[in-house]
Amino acid sequence: MNRNKRMFTVVGIAILAATLATVGVYYAVIHRPAVQVEVPSAMVVVAAKPLELGARLTAAEVRVIAWPARNPIEGSFAKIEDVMDRGLVVPLAENEPIIEGKLAPKNAGAGLPPAIKPGMRAMSVKVNEVIGVAGFVVPGTKVDVLVTIRRDRDTTSLVVCSNVQVLTAGTRYDEAEAKKQGKAIASSVVTLMVTPSDAQSIALAATEGQLMLALRNPLDTDNTRPQVTRTAELMRDPLPPVMRVTAPAPSRVTPATRSLRVVIAAPPPAPEPRPKRIVQVVSAGKSETVTIQ
Repeated sequence: MNRNKRMFTVVGIAILAATLATVGVYYAVIHRPAVQVEVPSAMVVVAAKPLELGARLTAAEVRVIAWPARNPIEGSFAKIEDVMDRGLVVPLAENEPIIEGKLAPKNAGAGLPPAIKPGMRAMSVKVNEVIGVAGFVVPGTKVDVLVTIRRDRDTTSLVVCSNVQVLTAGTRYDEAEAKKQGKAIASSVVTLMVTPSDAQSIALAATEGQLMLALRNPLDTDNTRPQVTRTAELMRDPLPPVMRVTAPAPSRVTPATRSLRVVIAAPPPAPEPRPKRIVQVVSAGKSETVTIQ
């Protein structure tokens, strides 16, 4: 057997041996019995489907799942009976654990009222696509409320209240239509959570002018300084020319010659140039003419 045949024989035997070894290891791994490790777990009540703010919990909307005991959830519930007929103060996603801080107090009912913090008020304002910031004003966002008031020939704009939380966007009808059509629908009403004094200011501003909403960054919590903006400041109109109204002396005025003269003050005339002076200077027998302004 020559050298080339011996080399091909050795390579073929090596490939066959590697293939048989690979197949053997594969079948050994897949037929290996699964090793089950017992992980201590606790039962936790979670949402069975996405739930909205103010929803009343029922047995069909929640379920119990096993949760690792080494990572307990503070304020969670182990039994469905503990959360029955309680309202939500925040929206929940599917499989999100339900804790005490996300539920209204017992016997407080459901809907929007339990979501209002003590000392605060819920106030709804009418909006459209522009006022609602093109649909980006959604529950949980923060906005500034502005008003534009027109009086005679002057228009004024100012901030009524700032850093206001949005509780709901749209009515129940809007939400039902959005679910039915499977798309977003422009909200007609936005409900804000404000202080009693801010509620009075918004109510007065709504009757005096047009309200607008300005969307805020959630990390920007500083209150906006109230600043009044008027049309003249916005347009930066120059001051009108000064007008002086004069009348003849009373002793010289007669019914036939009574008249008023309107004189528009003009800028003062430019000063006349000073006359030039010509001086002849004689030095070392030389004569020189110098002009002095």
